[in-house]
Amino acid sequence: MRDLLVTGIIFGLIPFIFKRPWVGILLWSWLGYMNPHRLAWGFAYDFPFAMIVGLVTIVAFMASKEKKEMPWTRETIVLLIFVGWMLFTTFFAFYPDAAWFQWNKVWKIQLMIFLTALILKERQHLHWLIWVIALSLGFYGVKGGIFTIVNGGAYRVQGPAGTFIGGNNEMALALVMTIPLIRYLHLQETRHWIKIGLASAMVLTGVAAIGSQSRGGLVAMVAMGLFLWLKSRNKIVTAIYMAIAVGILASVMPQEWYDRMSTINTYQEDQSAQGRINAWHTAFNVAKDRITGGGFEMWQPPVFRQYAPDPFNVRDVHSIYFEVMGEQGFIGFALFMLLGLMAWIRAQQIIKRYKKDPDNKWASDLSAMIQVSLVGYATGGVFLGMAYFDLPYHLMIILVLAAKFSGVLEKQPAPILAFARKERLPANSTEPRHANRI
Repeated sequence: MRDLLVTGIIFGLIPFIFKRPWVGILLWSWLGYMNPHRLAWGFAYDFPFAMIVGLVTIVAFMASKEKKEMPWTRETIVLLIFVGWMLFTTFFAFYPDAAWFQWNKVWKIQLMIFLTALILKERQHLHWLIWVIALSLGFYGVKGGIFTIVNGGAYRVQGPAGTFIGGNNEMALALVMTIPLIRYLHLQETRHWIKIGLASAMVLTGVAAIGSQSRGGLVAMVAMGLFLWLKSRNKIVTAIYMAIAVGILASVMPQEWYDRMSTINTYQEDQSAQGRINAWHTAFNVAKDRITGGGFEMWQPPVFRQYAPDPFNVRDVHSIYFEVMGEQGFIGFALFMLLGLMAWIRAQQIIKRYKKDPDNKWASDLSAMIQVSLVGYATGGVFLGMAYFDLPYHLMIILVLAAKFSGVLEKQPAPILAFARKERLPANSTEPRHANRI
């Protein structure tokens, strides 16, 4: 029954994509974040819905009369360079078959990220995209929060198998990043009953993130929660929501959870933590030895035997930073970090411009909450290997679109564009033109 329901919804919406390509972006995002087909047990489980929706979206957009204009900003340019670098390093990967298999996933994700920037033309479309992302991941937050309360925290909250958020650690980080997006929707909503629903979803999603029993998720939750409070418009209300979530957790989580979380302070004695640190050293040594790194999926025993301090302690890297460093080398790592820095600066630019502007307050709120989400990603990512997860890249593009729709990009053109405009002199100008230009 679930297979038929999911298939019916997806194929029922596909005809609308031909008239409105932005619907394809929303549908693809729903498939990518919620993975509804993975909640079925029949033919829909492995059916290539995302590929079909992606192809239809591309065809519909190319056939449409809409203006094809990419917002080329420092973020989109650096992201394109990063994608190109990942392709280049794949040619030199330690394990070509595994690397090309992973690259096949990564480039498709990045293609749809760029199409998001290319296809979404209105602020309302952007708002709906945030709704889709928040509801898709928030579904697991609400479901997982109720599951944690009902079972007294005895079981881990996990995502659908075979997805980016399949494990408890990955689910925890995704939920931590979702809470600020729900908060943004809560700030923009005027209908009382929906505001109550969003507030409840925030609390339950926080409970679910802790209910995942992920130690990295706990660290990310604390960092995100603190920054959410600092960035919040109404700190008292935010503090109340946090207090409710903490109160629920204190009353339901078992002693085993406290025992597991306490090992954060004794990581020297934890074999899992020591294995991760060994993998981090491996990543650094590979990047130091090879300009292209080891390529996707390099975390295999022969690599550890050659580059690890402890050659027989083979574990996954479990860190977005060392994952990129090891697989893409120092150049890839620098591009990855530069993307995060640029996203932060862009968000700060929007906040500064529109914090007190009622007409564009939405852009300021959205940028602040994306900053909070990125803090959760940056903190939790120290212990979790989700460097190629869709969401952080999608948030960067959402920031670019927020800048575009709020007028920031028009008001502050890129230096190259500003120079070009300055050089365009009127026909009756008496200023001499240089005969030679470099």
